[in-house]
Amino acid sequence: MKIFITHMHGDHCIGLLGLIQTMSMLNRRLPLNIYGPSKLDEFIHFNLRLLNLDIPFPLYIKKVKEGIIVEEKDYKVEAISSEHSIESYSYLLKEKDRPGKFYPEKAKALGVPEGFLWSLLQKGISVKINNNIIKPEQVLGEARKGRTIGISGDTRPNERLVNFFKDCDVLIFDSTYSSEYQEKAIVNKHSTAREAAELALKANVKLLILTHFSARYDDTKVLLEEAKSIHPNVMVAKDFMILEVPYEEKSLVS
Repeated sequence: MKIFITHMHGDHCIGLLGLIQTMSMLNRRLPLNIYGPSKLDEFIHFNLRLLNLDIPFPLYIKKVKEGIIVEEKDYKVEAISSEHSIESYSYLLKEKDRPGKFYPEKAKALGVPEGFLWSLLQKGISVKINNNIIKPEQVLGEARKGRTIGISGDTRPNERLVNFFKDCDVLIFDSTYSSEYQEKAIVNKHSTAREAAELALKANVKLLILTHFSARYDDTKVLLEEAKSIHPNVMVAKDFMILEVPYEEKSLVS
């Protein structure tokens, strides 16, 4: 499991302690990797000592720097410094491109029997038939673009973030205030819903999800309407919300 912390303000990191303790009580054995700013390691280990918590699983705390911080077979995670009042980062989850559409008729024409060899070709692996090498590109269409999800953390909008989040399928962005509190957003290093939408529009983001609302808003409708006046696809984040992110060949929220 991997957890990514944007910055060391209490509303973004204190919950880690309860989560780690719960994992310990459930007798977790698998490793836990936590990525975040430079103070994260000190914060976690100091509090684990205070709690006298002896965790039964490997815990790895990794300091984030700009660039690729995780690279796995099917995806990678990138980080960039965001513009907040303390050291903070935005993250981008990028799924790697998938092999193109498989064309059975092409495989048959090349003498590849249906079954296991087809599955290898679909995975991008060459196969051998009667001393002939059949390459995936002979039976597949163009590679299909992987999905991308961005999360801003607390930040002011800026051009670096526009470029970082370019063409995201989903962007979850700081929308602490409405534009009525523009000056407060600037002073406190947050964004307004309008600014989040403007950035998402510049970055060609398919779906914008507003988050991190000031406690002054009992109803987030004003923030949603403000953002929707700029960007056509906007949602408001809710606790425990689950969102399916379709592939490019399918439509997202409209």
